[in-house]
Order: sequence, then C-alpha cells, then structure tokens
Amino acid sequence: MVASMTGFSRKNGEFHFDKMDFSWFWEVKSVNNKSIDIKMKVPAWLDSALTLPCKNVLMQNFARGSFSLYLDLSSNVSGQQLKINEDLLNTLTTKAIELYQSHTDVLQKPTTSELLAIKGVCETEDVSLSEEETDILVKTLLASFDEACQKLQHDRKEEGEKIRQALLDILQNIAVVVAKIDAFAKTQPEKLKNRLQVQLDLLLDPTNPVSEERLAQEVALYVARADIQEEIDRLKAHILTAQNLLSSNEPVGRRLDFLCQELNREANTTCSKSCDIELTNYGMDLKTLIEQFREQVQNIE
Repeated sequence: MVASMTGFSRKNGEFHFDKMDFSWFWEVKSVNNKSIDIKMKVPAWLDSALTLPCKNVLMQNFARGSFSLYLDLSSNVSGQQLKINEDLLNTLTTKAIELYQSHTDVLQKPTTSELLAIKGVCETEDVSLSEEETDILVKTLLASFDEACQKLQHDRKEEGEKIRQALLDILQNIAVVVAKIDAFAKTQPEKLKNRLQVQLDLLLDPTNPVSEERLAQEVALYVARADIQEEIDRLKAHILTAQNLLSSNEPVGRRLDFLCQELNREANTTCSKSCDIELTNYGMDLKTLIEQFREQVQNIE
C-alpha cells in the first residue's frame, strides 16, 4: 500500500507509582525527505534511555521522511516533598500547652510556626524514581511511542491512498497522450515523403526529376532520423511499470522518482525528433503531465 511521507499522530498515557504519578503525550510528525531524518525533544533525564530505542522503532516502521518527535512528561510532585513528623509534633504540642498552662505568668502561648520550626518536626525528602522504577517508566513510554508510530503509519497510508489515486489518474492521462503520439507517428512516413517531394520539386530542375528509388532512399533516411517508435514503446513500458509499482506493498517512492526521469527523457527525445507542430504539442502535453506526476511522487515514501 502506497504511503505518504506526510503525517501526524498524538498518543496520551499515564502511569502510577507509590510516590508519584506520571502523565504524558507523544507527538510525532513527518514530512518529505530523501532519507530518514530524526529530530527528538524529550526530558533531559530520559534522553539517553529513549533516543536510540525511539530511532530504532522509527527505522523499523518507516523507509523515508523527516520526523519530529516530542515528549511532554509531567508528574504530580516536584523533586522534593515536605514530610512532617506528626508523632513528634503532637508530643511537642502537648508538652508546650502543659508548660504554658502551668506558667502563664512567664511563658507566651506557643505558636504553630514555632512548633513547626523545631528541628525534626519538618523535613524534606527527595522524591525520585529508583533504577527499577525508571526502567519501568522507560518501557511504558516506549510502548506508548510505538503506538504513536502505528497511528502515524495509518495516517500516512490514508494520505498515500489519495496520492495513489491521483497518480493513477495522471498515468491514465499520460497513456492517452502516448496513444495520440503513437497514432500520429504511424502517419509520419507518408507525410515526410510528400514534404520531401515538394522540397525536391522546388529545388531541382523539372527536366531532371528524382527517381522513385532515390526518393525512397531519402525518405527512409529522413524517417529514420524522425522515428520515435522506440520512445513510444519505452513510454508504454514505463507506464505499465509505474502502475505495477503503485499496486506494490513495498515503499516505491525512490523507484517512481527514477521512473519520472526516464519518462521525461523519452518525452524530451520525442520533442527533439518532432518535425511537426502537432507532435511537438503532444510532447509538451506529455512533459506537463510527467511533471505533475513527479510532484506527487515527491510525497511518497
């Protein structure tokens, strides 16, 4: 199935650990490129763990394109978390109240801020993933990325089907023009003979006419120089090859791009051999269609 090189996908996900929860979304975009080009933007602390595996996944699923990968990852806590020793706080509170009630004449009423400021009541602890938890998160993110790639592939194939239909339509138009050229080419020998006879009659003395045998030889040389049957046969063969490629399940963008060059070469040769404005016009129509075909092929993987 023909696939476009242009596409977009987005995949959301989340994962829960004891201390923290993660949520994320992957965005994967692709546009035209002669080979595979990958640009990634992921959190710095996951860069080394994700970069190579993500690139491998892309290269396994796609043959061509310029890819932009973006991971937005967030958690419900920051790097540090406040921890209150409630047992110690309750003990200190009870003791402070007792002391105040016993010595109201010399002691001030204890405040919350003073109690919380006592060493050991409030502490910060680092909240971070263990090595094992990090591995689990990375595997989950990679599985999510793989799903994003599958969605991108589906999007590219849907767009590719539209391009395939457009290419088949253009090929059909090319075949119509080639058929006109083929029909016109069959009338060329007689036209060239008549044209040559007129020219010879104008140039030669009427008392010294050219024999039929000599005229036939000259016409044969004239026709040989203007013969485009080989070009017509090659054009027909290239059209059939292109139609077969568009029915393939393999990436065919590069081969179709090369085929465009071959089609254009035959069209140029046809125009250069033309001795008639009608044939020249057919050749120009052919070149226009081939250029339309080439522009569409640039979008194919």
